[in-house]
Amino acid sequence: MMTLLQASSPYGDLSGDQAAGLMAVSGGMFIFGLIAYLFYGFCLYKVFQKAGREDAWAAFIPIYNTFVEIDIVKKPWWWLLLMFIPIVNIVIAIMILDRLSKFFGHGTGFTLGLLFFSFIFLPVLAFGDSKYNPNALSDDRS
Repeated sequence: MMTLLQASSPYGDLSGDQAAGLMAVSGGMFIFGLIAYLFYGFCLYKVFQKAGREDAWAAFIPIYNTFVEIDIVKKPWWWLLLMFIPIVNIVIAIMILDRLSKFFGHGTGFTLGLLFFSFIFLPVLAFGDSKYNPNALSDDRS
């Protein structure tokens, strides 16, 4: 009979110490992931508030937060469907980040920062002095 601290693996049975170590690493990864998710959600929450959204709580709900972000950058709702198409989703995500950057008064460099270093640039956008300008791309006809 297998106890809580024993597990079966493709490499054979794990001893109690090995299983405990594996559970500790897994638990640590879970806690790190949860903290990262909450931090990212809080930063998005602040960005949504800056954009004047009353449903800023949506920042913590996967998929719906992307829908709200698409609405903030003034693109149609069906862009969310494009996010489910492989390869296309990468292009659309970059376009959304670029528009988000421009709606908050930043340029292409900030877009690249959001793309590659979002853990730095999203808090800068959320807690910095950037202001949302809903008319930033008013000449955009798409």
